[in-house]
Parts: sequence; structure tokens; C-alpha cells
Amino acid sequence: MGQIGSAGERQLQSEYGTEDRAAKFYSDQMLDHLNPTMIEFIGRQEMAFIATADASGECDNSLRAGTPGFIHVIDSKTLAYPEYRGNGVMASLGNIRENPHVGIILVDFVQDLIGLHVNGSARIVEDPVLRSDVADLPADHANGRIPERWVVVEVEEAYIHCRKHIPRMAPVPRHREWGTDDVKRKGGDYFDAKATPRHDPDGQFADEPVTAELTQTISPGFSVVPAGTSGN
Repeated sequence: MGQIGSAGERQLQSEYGTEDRAAKFYSDQMLDHLNPTMIEFIGRQEMAFIATADASGECDNSLRAGTPGFIHVIDSKTLAYPEYRGNGVMASLGNIRENPHVGIILVDFVQDLIGLHVNGSARIVEDPVLRSDVADLPADHANGRIPERWVVVEVEEAYIHCRKHIPRMAPVPRHREWGTDDVKRKGGDYFDAKATPRHDPDGQFADEPVTAELTQTISPGFSVVPAGTSGN
């Protein structure tokens, strides 16, 4: 790995006087591989957020989830996560086809309240091909789901996401509809997008208030706190 950090972040460190602080973080926390503690952490996570961008820089961020170990560490420089049958859009994979750079963040909201960033270069590999090369690739997936393909990531940066703003969450029993095509069980038209025009050139929806009915739909049992105020 060459110089750590982008030219943009280096410029802003200089402008805002954070160079020493950043240099200490680079020195103490940023690796170009996964160490044993990171590998163990990845092995017990059940979700990850995957950031991608197309060739022109248009971004997308998507959730991936599974049982612990669904993200498979092949070695200290390589990990892979499965791609199952989805909505057919292929947003993340389409971006990777154009631009291999990916950013992954895994957050432990339950036990250690800590996060791990993994940035690297990704490629798409069909399931039979990767399975023939990686003997211990997981074969037991939730509800019998079979990956159609995998995203293999060559690790370039791995570093901590500090715990100070990570909320503690408690898992509750829930039957997850892994792989279902049932529209209602997938969430249906939760955001009422089907009946909403694709474009809003006149901003006619911008000032519509959130109704009490919608509030109850979104968060039963919770009150809505206006943006910029504290709920305490």
C-alpha cells in the first residue's frame, strides 16, 4: 500500500490543522490486511453495508445480511460475500463491473459496540467457480439459500470505526423471510413509491407534512422528534 489516504483528505487535513491527529490514526489503526482480531470479528457479524460507485462516481450503498460467517475470509488479504437472487437490478454488481473499488463497514451493535472498515478492489465470481477454488467456502446458508455468485474483495485498507456514537441494540426473536418473493413479506410498497411520480419537477411533495397516520406506520410506540432537536 502506498501513501495512506486520498489527496483530498490530505489537503483538508492541512487546511483544518488535523495532520498530526490523522498521522497517528494512520500509524496506529490502518492496515493493508486483516489481522486475526479483525478476522474473528468478521466471522461473527450478521450484516454489512457495501458502498460502490459507477465509473462516473454515482454512488450506491446496500445492506447485505446473513447468518454469522456469511462473509467468508479467504485469507488475510481476501474476503468474499455471497450474492443471492434479488430484485434483479444489480445496482452494486453493476457498479463493480464499471469500478472495482468498494467500501465495506461492519458494525457490532450488540456486544462490543465497534465497527470495522474494509476497503478494497472487488471482482464478481460465479458460485461454482469460487467453490472449486476455495475448499472451505460456506455451503450452509440461511433457509437453504444458494448463492448465485460471490463478490471477492482484495483488501487494501482495514481500520476501526470508533464506538463513541454507536448505539447499543438488543436482538429480538424474529423469523426472517430469507429469499422470499412474496411482495408483502418483503415490505411491499412501504414508501408509496408505486403511486408517486418518478420525477417531482415542481417540488410539490417537498413541503408535505408527515401525517399522524404515517408516523404510526413508521414507528409505532415512538414519538417523532423534529430534526435538530434532542429526544432527551
